[in-house]
Amino acid sequence: MAKAKTNTEDYLRMYRQMVRIRVFEDNANQLYLSAKMPGLTHMYSGEEAVAVGICEALTDSDRITSTHRGHGHCVAKGADFKQMFCELLGKEEGYCRGKGGSMHIADQSHGNLGANAIVGGSMGIATGSALRAKLQGSDDVSVCFFGDGATAQGLLYEVMNMASLWKLPVIYACENNGYSEYTKTEEIAAGSIPARAEAFGIESFTVDGQDVLAVNELTERLVARARKGEGPFFVELMTYRYHGHHVGDINRDYYRAKEEETIWKESRDPIVNFGKWLAEEGIANAEDLQAMEDEIRADAKAAVDYALSAKYPDESEVDMHVFAPTDPATLRPGA
Repeated sequence: MAKAKTNTEDYLRMYRQMVRIRVFEDNANQLYLSAKMPGLTHMYSGEEAVAVGICEALTDSDRITSTHRGHGHCVAKGADFKQMFCELLGKEEGYCRGKGGSMHIADQSHGNLGANAIVGGSMGIATGSALRAKLQGSDDVSVCFFGDGATAQGLLYEVMNMASLWKLPVIYACENNGYSEYTKTEEIAAGSIPARAEAFGIESFTVDGQDVLAVNELTERLVARARKGEGPFFVELMTYRYHGHHVGDINRDYYRAKEEETIWKESRDPIVNFGKWLAEEGIANAEDLQAMEDEIRADAKAAVDYALSAKYPDESEVDMHVFAPTDPATLRPGA
């Protein structure tokens, strides 16, 4: 863990946010297993320190773009349980009125430009957001989350080239969880992943993605530098997903060993290890942390119950937010 700070509220908030992500995912998984949630979803459990460590260094004015494994980013950037569960269940009170589902949640009020089901699909959006900030003279920073598998997408190299040329305030955050779907990262990524960004003159870093304080400390430094026009930056965060590629990926023996999963869960869990550090520093004891978790689980249960009984969108909304409003006068010939 990184060096202790004086403001213990920051630590407790980071711990709470990590637990909120874990609890949200536990509930989302149960909704799928009980056939109450349509479609698939991709669990973020095990990677909580990445989303929280980064998003705690951002303001609501700073932007993020997310991925198909995006619930953790949404929660860390300030999303509400009730609206998120409504979105997963296709209800009208969801962030996208139930039309986005698990992989397309967006929360503009907190600077979340949206999750994306296309691998690497949000790279251009994040870079465009950073270009917008520079052109407007704004000091906000954009963070682009993506997995190690997305480094095979050509779009990444196009946008890194532009970001480096124009010194854009964007941070490319590669969540390297060791697997590109069902294939080990080492089998699909030749050479060093950070070296790919360095080829464009982008300063790059590798950090322990299970250490929330290390992630947060690095991100705070990079965000401050990006605000001063010193960006872009690239960060590889070494982490691990506890579940399969998606909720239906239950038997993983053919591509990763149970022993490996056990080691990460028992010795590298970001929440457990941060909780131990909080106790060692005298910030919170085990009873305090358990009480916090119990409160969060109660909040999540209430949100799930609410979402299950909430209304679906009316069928009249089928084309709402699909087409931009058009002035009929502009449709006349010669107009």
